[in-house]
Amino acid sequence: MSDKIRIGIAGYGNLGRGVEAALAQHTDMELVGVFTRRNPAELRLLSDGTPVYRINSVATFTETIDVLILCGGSKNDLPEQGPELSALFNTVDSFDTHARIPDYFAAMDRAAQQGGHIALISVGWDPGLFSINRLYGEAVLPDGANYSFWGPGLSQGHSDALRRVPGVQGAVQYTIPSPEAMERVRSGSRPALTTREKHTRSCYVVLEAGADAATVERAIVTMPDYFADYDTTVNFISAEELQRDHAAMPHGGCVIRGGTTGKGTRQMMEFSLQLDSNPEFTASVLVAYARAAFRLNQQGDSGAKTVFDIPPGLLSPKSAAELRRELL
Repeated sequence: MSDKIRIGIAGYGNLGRGVEAALAQHTDMELVGVFTRRNPAELRLLSDGTPVYRINSVATFTETIDVLILCGGSKNDLPEQGPELSALFNTVDSFDTHARIPDYFAAMDRAAQQGGHIALISVGWDPGLFSINRLYGEAVLPDGANYSFWGPGLSQGHSDALRRVPGVQGAVQYTIPSPEAMERVRSGSRPALTTREKHTRSCYVVLEAGADAATVERAIVTMPDYFADYDTTVNFISAEELQRDHAAMPHGGCVIRGGTTGKGTRQMMEFSLQLDSNPEFTASVLVAYARAAFRLNQQGDSGAKTVFDIPPGLLSPKSAAELRRELL
């Protein structure tokens, strides 16, 4: 029996490919297989030796996979697949529809508790690393305010939501933070900013043949949880333009906490990311948390968890003694 953590990947889009690439950097893990709704024979992986299976066969791998990393979209895939798969496996996912996290957590918790597994949800950089820094900010500076800014960059979750709109052949969405809003926050004035004041959203959409542009645009700008609360611009382009001009996936952003300490002294905390590849970085976070999910389950724990519930030391392949000596 292998002493490595055995990983499966459910879904092989941009995020799944990122997970495959990230696993090559972790010597304590091995990729058992990729599970897809597509024809396995048509999938080209980074490693020719990795087997590919149809997703409906995954239940036969419960004895050979320690953690299944779920790489489906948050709008339609994860709400359906997540509870089904967490009843069978320890799972890690990047569910990122913030408003629906409580309901998703409850569904995943029921399934994971039933199966005796860990379901680590909403792992990535936001939700995920940014969430942790919002928590740190509130805990350290209780007299203060949190601000999160995303972009400029391409959002995977929002782009996936665009592609689910009837009449859309292909699409990407860029989140753009307001420079004016960020300047006000960094001034320490603690402004009360609306969702619409902090960001705009810019969509680039390729229509299916015969689709009505006005109908598609209306469906996009009124979509709850994704676009309705923002000033959203929809740009219709050709498939050639989409491939030529929008194939890269940069992103980033920052969490800022402005506040005062006990004597009224102004303090500012900031955590920021600049990413050349959003899916590759998100995938790297998922892989680190897969290690934590496995370790927690080995300790007898089960149920749904978030990044708030994971001790940082469980993310590292190093021992507690090594971490104290090298990083503390």
